[in-house]
Amino acid sequence: MNLFVHQNIVIHSLKVEGISNSSVLQIGSAGMIKPLSQLFNTGGFTLPAPPAEPLPEAVAPSLIPFIPLTPLHEPT
Repeated sequence: MNLFVHQNIVIHSLKVEGISNSSVLQIGSAGMIKPLSQLFNTGGFTLPAPPAEPLPEAVAPSLIPFIPLTPLHEPT
């Protein structure tokens, strides 16, 4: 049996709180989504990373501006 889905999706606003590794954000329908996780050690590291250092007191996390990683357009 063949199933054909025709969609027209208009998104005015989309807020994603967070996406982690191996997450899928799906909008609309898809025939099949196959999970895929790939981990590579391209740097040839053999030891664990050192622990992260705390931020200096002069730079509070609330003072760091939010800069989106994806270019966003201003609302119209």
